[in-house]
Amino acid sequence: MSEFIDQNFKVPEPVLRRLPWYLAYAKQTAACGETSLSSTQIAKDLNIDASQVAKDLSYVNISGKTRVGYDVSMLAKELEKFLGFANRHNAFLFGVGNLGGALIQDSGLAQYGLNIIAGFDVKYEMAGMRINQIPIHHMDRFPELCRQTKTEIGILTVPVEFAQRVAEQMIAGGIKAIWNFTPYRIRVPEDIIVQNTSIYSHLALMFNRLSAMDKNK
Repeated sequence: MSEFIDQNFKVPEPVLRRLPWYLAYAKQTAACGETSLSSTQIAKDLNIDASQVAKDLSYVNISGKTRVGYDVSMLAKELEKFLGFANRHNAFLFGVGNLGGALIQDSGLAQYGLNIIAGFDVKYEMAGMRINQIPIHHMDRFPELCRQTKTEIGILTVPVEFAQRVAEQMIAGGIKAIWNFTPYRIRVPEDIIVQNTSIYSHLALMFNRLSAMDKNK
């Protein structure tokens, strides 16, 4: 199983996780009217070592100027291009429950290049519905629509007990990359990309750290 990383660049995963922070910060800075940013300023506001910021940004096609720093607009533009956010990536969503419905409602995903064009569910009563102008279909229609649209990205938000079965259906229908929001670690062939995003794992980490803080009081 591989992670959702563009292997052409061979960028370390921790770097890829930090680059969107820089992008969000650059956009926020530009919105405030600033035209330049130094790695020292970025490091201070994001609580990251300045040398790490410079090293991370060395992977991106942009260089700062001495005593001036990075051009804010150019930095944001190059980061968007590098991360793939500037391109449009169509995706299907599987499992239109509370979480799936919320993701379909999140129009902000499109700003980062992810365009959910349809949702699929096993409930026949949901077929024909639209959420945020996005059509919902029964799972039976997935293979046909996948062939028609050549969509390769699937977002998995089904109940955990159905995760493996639906993942296999997704792959059989033509999905090449799965953004898995279930806590189940699906088993897939080596040529299928999986990005696991478990909100429950992060919730457990937060509870654990909070508990440790309380014990140390």
